[in-house]
Amino acid sequence: MAPQKKAEPPFAKDERVLCFHMEMLYEAKILDVMPGENGEGWQYKIHYKGWKSSWDDWVPQDRVRKFTDENKDLAAQLLNQYRMLQSGKSAKQPKKGTRQTGSDLSSARGSEERTAGTAMASGRGPRRARDFDLEQEENFHNRPSIKLPLPDHLKAMLVDDWENVTKLQQLVPLPHVHPANEIFDDYLAYERPHRQEGSASMDILEETIAGLREYFDKALGRILLYRFERGQYLEMHQLWNSEESKHKSVSDTYGAEHLARLLVSLPELVAQTNMDQQSVNRLREELMKFTNWFSRHVTKYFVSEYETPGADYHEKSRVA
Repeated sequence: MAPQKKAEPPFAKDERVLCFHMEMLYEAKILDVMPGENGEGWQYKIHYKGWKSSWDDWVPQDRVRKFTDENKDLAAQLLNQYRMLQSGKSAKQPKKGTRQTGSDLSSARGSEERTAGTAMASGRGPRRARDFDLEQEENFHNRPSIKLPLPDHLKAMLVDDWENVTKLQQLVPLPHVHPANEIFDDYLAYERPHRQEGSASMDILEETIAGLREYFDKALGRILLYRFERGQYLEMHQLWNSEESKHKSVSDTYGAEHLARLLVSLPELVAQTNMDQQSVNRLREELMKFTNWFSRHVTKYFVSEYETPGADYHEKSRVA
């Protein structure tokens, strides 16, 4: 029997690539290639463009990316994030009459849900509460976190969504014509052909989307709804419990509008996990790819019109 031919490395010597160094992506050139430790994957000797040869380094395969327009956009986004952090700019409170961005909306919505919990946490004695706050602040700064920039047009749609629900007291029609499960499946169908079957990259893609499904299902009723939507959420619960209904979960009932709210909340949610920084960086890359793809298809997945509920719903929403 002829010996099995070893698979070719995905990157070749002298190839122009992008390579992670810390949290940044830099243009680079592959100087040499060798098998990874224990014969798993590949290692690449990298020369970063514009850097002295003393920075040349052997790196594992998961730090190297193809030199594509999509990955160049990712590198530019990471650079912009770094510059913003280095500038020392702090978020300012919006002036009266100004529109809120996606992050502001997340804070505003969360304040509705967390007001009671905050009051309870601060109800301890002054000394203990102060010590607790200092400990919590120290732990918070040590947590891995992600920055997930949203395209401006997606932020604008989030603002419109906020105004429709909270100001105009309208609702997203449910069950959604394009539920979140459809969006996740469409993205997987788009992205899988760009990944090698059985590779770590494919595994990370599928784990990320599975995680988004789970987060969406569990977070919606807790932090993704505005107060006026609570009555509709109770109606959906009754639908899920109905034997005749084909809709059985959040992900096959709610759609793009609420999924966009999850994307705004993800940095805060990830900060509550015990992931290490390397895993967080990889997750951020996957989430940015999904967010960029999602933002290019908003006209397909977002509803064109919200519905105006009747007087009976207004009464139920006050009770809910």
